[in-house]
Amino acid sequence: MPEPERTADGRYVVIRGRRWRASDPTLPESAREDLVGHLMSARRDVGTALRSRDPEAERLARSRVAWAKEGLGERGTPWWELTGDARRHRWEEALRRLAEQRSP
Repeated sequence: MPEPERTADGRYVVIRGRRWRASDPTLPESAREDLVGHLMSARRDVGTALRSRDPEAERLARSRVAWAKEGLGERGTPWWELTGDARRHRWEEALRRLAEQRSP
């Protein structure tokens, strides 16, 4: 799959004409893979919860989506405004929280 178009400053990707914050480019590949795996699992769980009309499961799944996206640097304080230590703390904390909330 080709890489999405990026803005000149590298902070955003452009998909179908819409700008989205890019993931933190300093993420180690292993952390990126773990966070993306958690994100995809959580998104599947949101769909399952919606189909089964389970608001508590939906709430938990959506919180996992938010943690994964924050760990990737796509939500929260923009990654380009954080120090290297703060960026590392963010993805480590997201992975810790996600490990505590593994999907059933």
